[in-house]
Amino acid sequence: MTKVVSITSGKGGVGKTAVVANIASCLARAGKKILVLDADLGLANIDVVLGLNPPYNLNHFFSGEKDLRSIMVEGPHGMRILPAGSGLQSFIQLNADQKLRLLDGLEALDDNFDFVFIDTEAGISENVTYFNTAAHDIILVTTPDPTAITDAYALMKLLSTRYHEKRFFLVVNMVEDETEALDVYRKLTVVANRYLDISIEYFGSIPHDRQMADSIRKQKAIVDLNSSSATARSFMSLARRIEAMAVSRTPKGSVQFFWKRLLQPTT
Repeated sequence: MTKVVSITSGKGGVGKTAVVANIASCLARAGKKILVLDADLGLANIDVVLGLNPPYNLNHFFSGEKDLRSIMVEGPHGMRILPAGSGLQSFIQLNADQKLRLLDGLEALDDNFDFVFIDTEAGISENVTYFNTAAHDIILVTTPDPTAITDAYALMKLLSTRYHEKRFFLVVNMVEDETEALDVYRKLTVVANRYLDISIEYFGSIPHDRQMADSIRKQKAIVDLNSSSATARSFMSLARRIEAMAVSRTPKGSVQFFWKRLLQPTT
């Protein structure tokens, strides 16, 4: 069964795309079939982070020019990537027909992916809520910065109160140590327990590392650039946790990626 995980954030600049790129690289290197969907449809950058130059992107799909397989490109370790466009406003708010086309287009990809990672845009736009609610699980990336924590809470509040999302996995990026990450988790859970009916599970942390900036400049995942670093080991740990996550066979709602496969009986 295909496991669909959205990786999201309330605030930009918290390293969300780097998290996607490194976790996907870890799992692809381990032999898993990986698809990365760049869902930042106006300011795409997963292709830049991984040093790719795709000729087509999701704008060509939504405009009807190309199907998903035609725009799919190969990334590191054989992972597949559905790139988005950049600097275009055409599809920054998908309508109902476009959402349905994407749902059907992904179902039609008979590649039996082990994992699909959705790199959402930051914030609380309609596209952000759509991709998060359509994923099986939501990983929320934040940093110790107070504005990032506030925006992370705002995103969880919106997803829980309006879209009935009740379960979130928290990754704290750019920390000095694990104590700082756990303090961020504590702050969010204290407020969430008081005002929201949700579950926040601490998923892990990533240390602040100057090599991350170097890996982005070199357009390579840090797990490939320096696999022995503490940061790379943190990403490997996150990848193992994701690999161990069970797939729920009960769709969260009426719109969910690969829900038809979830309902198919196992043989």
